Amino acid sequence: MTLASSDGKGALRAITIAWLVTAIYYFYQYVMRSAPAVMVPELTDAFGVSAVGLASLVGLFYFGYAPFSLVAGVAMDQLGPRSAVPLGAATVGVGALLFATGDPTIASIGRFLQGAGGVFALIGATYIVTTNFPASRVATLIGVTQMFGMAGGSAGQFLVGPAIASGVQWDHFWLVMGVAGLLIAALLLALIPRREPAPAAPQAHAHGGWLKDVGVAFGSVATNPQSILCGLIAGLMFIPTTIFDMVWGVRFLQEAHDMPYTSAVMRSAAVPFGWIIGCPLMGAVSDRIGRRKPVIIAGASGLLICLVLILYGPPGLLPPYLLGLFTGIASGAAMIPYTVIKEANRPEYSGTATGVVNFINFSLSALLGPVFGGLLMRASGGGERELGDYQVAFEPLIYGVGLAIILTLFLRETGTASRPVAAPAT
Repeated sequence: MTLASSDGKGALRAITIAWLVTAIYYFYQYVMRSAPAVMVPELTDAFGVSAVGLASLVGLFYFGYAPFSLVAGVAMDQLGPRSAVPLGAATVGVGALLFATGDPTIASIGRFLQGAGGVFALIGATYIVTTNFPASRVATLIGVTQMFGMAGGSAGQFLVGPAIASGVQWDHFWLVMGVAGLLIAALLLALIPRREPAPAAPQAHAHGGWLKDVGVAFGSVATNPQSILCGLIAGLMFIPTTIFDMVWGVRFLQEAHDMPYTSAVMRSAAVPFGWIIGCPLMGAVSDRIGRRKPVIIAGASGLLICLVLILYGPPGLLPPYLLGLFTGIASGAAMIPYTVIKEANRPEYSGTATGVVNFINFSLSALLGPVFGGLLMRASGGGERELGDYQVAFEPLIYGVGLAIILTLFLRETGTASRPVAAPAT
C-alpha cells in the first residue's frame, strides 16, 4: 500500500508536500556537492594539499554517495521515506560541520558523510513519485526533482563563488550549511507522512524476515540486464557534469582559456543551470511521446557535440555561457534511465531499483574521478596546465557518451506508448 492510499485531497496534498520538501533537501545537498569547485585556492591552503589532492578529498563525496545508494533504496522499500530521509539529511549536516574543521582527516570523513546522507534525497523523492503518481507523469516529476538538484548545483557555483570572492570565509559557509542540514532534517520528519504498513509484511517476516526480502529485491533488480544498462547509460552521461564541470570546470576555464575567476564561475555554473531546464523538459517530452529511448539518444547526441566544442571548438564560436547551457540541457536526458529502471522492474522494488541505478551511476564518478585527475597531471607533467593537457585528459568523455548512445539501442522501450492497450470488455 502506498502513501497515497488514504482518501481525499488532503492525502494528495500531503504527498505533494513530502515530495517538494525532499526535493528541497536535494537542492541543499547539491549546493555542497558543487561548492568546492569555487573555493579551490582557499581549500588547498586550509588543508595543505595540492589541487589534485583536493580533488581526491572532494571526490570522497561519491565514495559515500554510490554505496549508500543501495542502502537508501532498501530503506525506502523496507522502512518508508519518513524513517529514512530525515536521517539522511541529518547526516549531511553533520558532514558539513566536520568539513568546516579544516582538519584533512576529519574533513575527509565529513565529505564522505555528505555523500552517504545526500543520496537519500534523490532516492527518497524518486520513491515518493514512483509509488504515488500516475506512470504518465513519472518521468516529468523525476525530471523536476533533478531540476531542484541542479538548481542547487548552479547555486553552489553561481552564488557561493561570488560570496567567497567578496570575503566570506570558507569555513563559515560550511558551518552554516551544517546547521541548515539539521534544520531540514527536522522539517522532513515533521512533514513526510507515515507509510501505511503493507498487508503482506507479516507473512514475509514469517518466511525469513526483512533480510530475505532485501536479498530477493536486490537479486531481482541486479540480475535484470536492463537495470545494468540504465546505470551505465546514466553514469556515462553524468560524468561530464560530476567530474569535468563540478570538479575541474572553473580551473579548466581559467587555465585553458585565461578566463577571469568570476567569469569562469559563471560559465561553469551555466551547466547545472542548463540541467534546470533540461531535466524537466526531457522528462516531459518523454512522457508526452510515451517513449524513453529517442529522448535519451537525442540528449546524448547533443551532449557529445557540446563536449567536442568545449574541448576542441574555436574560442568565441558561440556566445558566452551558451555552450555550457546547451551542455546542461542535453545532459538532462541522463535522468530518463531512472524512470526506465523503475518501469523495467517489479513495482514493489521501486526504491531498490532507484538505488541500483544510482549506485552504478555514481560508482563510475567515484572510481573515474581520480583517474581523470591522474590523466591531467600526467599530461601536464605536474606543471602548469594548458588547453592541450585538458584535451588529452578529458577526451575519453566524448567516447563515453558515444558508448551511452550505443547502449541505449539495447535498452527495452518502457514508455506508455510501447505498452499494449487492454481490449474493451465485451
